[in-house]
Amino acid sequence: MLLLKDTPTRAPLAPVRVAVPAGESRAIDVKRGQILRIEAKAHGAVASMFGFSRDNPDVFMSVHHTRVFSNSYVLQAGMRIVTNRRRAMMVLGKDTSGRHDLLLPASTNAFLREKAYAGQTGCVESVSAVIESCGLTPPKLPDPINLFMNVALHQDGRIEPLPNVTREGDFIACRVVTDTVFIVSACCTGIPGNDVPGALELSAAEELDDL
Repeated sequence: MLLLKDTPTRAPLAPVRVAVPAGESRAIDVKRGQILRIEAKAHGAVASMFGFSRDNPDVFMSVHHTRVFSNSYVLQAGMRIVTNRRRAMMVLGKDTSGRHDLLLPASTNAFLREKAYAGQTGCVESVSAVIESCGLTPPKLPDPINLFMNVALHQDGRIEPLPNVTREGDFIACRVVTDTVFIVSACCTGIPGNDVPGALELSAAEELDDL
């Protein structure tokens, strides 16, 4: 198992799949040792990913701590995605896209209205509703990791959104190293070039071959 020190003692679990309609958010419960796979089901899809510990409501996936821990603004294979306690939550294994954002915050209803995205639900509101439905009580909603978002970082400090190049079928697969509830949003980002919501599929299994 990728970067696991020992094999979990629990019995193997059956694979689970969760569809995320465009413009909505869904949750998937992933156990330590399982693979989490997030797949774009439409061209141009973006997946804003959040993660929360089942054991401790004060522990959550932190994109800020991930950047500092890895000394990188770029998500890449082998990179540990860590919590706000600087503990590994998951390790990125396979990635067919290679384009992700670790800097931009989640969209809100107010932001989308200002940008003239009429009728779109913000990622913050959509994810917050799922958090409540799951019975989670995090101290705050952290910033997400924006999978499949195409953003260029320039040497002069500029962040430049570029046209999304996500293809239907692109995916990432991560080995999860602590029991986590992941919530993934397919809502409008409000970021030009990456602002067309696309459906996603979340899946969890013991091994990638099972998905």
